[in-house]
Amino acid sequence: RNAWDGNRLFGDGKTWNGLIGGSLTSGLLMVLMASTVQEGQACGIFVDPLLDHDPSMSRGLWAMIVGTLLGFFSLLGDITGSFFKRRRGLKREGDISSKAPLLDTLPFAMMVFLLGWLLLPGIHGSSDLLAPIAVMLVATPVLHRSFNMLGYAIGWKDVPY
Repeated sequence: RNAWDGNRLFGDGKTWNGLIGGSLTSGLLMVLMASTVQEGQACGIFVDPLLDHDPSMSRGLWAMIVGTLLGFFSLLGDITGSFFKRRRGLKREGDISSKAPLLDTLPFAMMVFLLGWLLLPGIHGSSDLLAPIAVMLVATPVLHRSFNMLGYAIGWKDVPY
């Protein structure tokens, strides 16, 4: 579907199946993680999103809800980056590289931070999280590119970006 500027609304790689499936897969992975980590166990610099779960709800159900929301917000950030790339007239460039690598990576990370800020009121104003967030924002593009290249090398992706 095209937008008002004649360009596609989102990229060709964006589907409803990917949005729903990716969100639910994230929820299932959070349930798996919650079942392997003891409640209240120290997580180092990481904030345990299940720490403040509603006591009337099982930890597994809360893990599914939080994980699904984290996945959804991450993919929403990815779609947002795709939307802005299309407004600039940028398309998939073939086999070489993306011309907007930061729009391929940072929006999904920033949306996850936004969701964390909304879901975890206990972290508001915490300066302890500034350094880890900065590291994540720097590491995300590098890790994203590395894993995309690996996926391309083993045949799981059509393009190396």
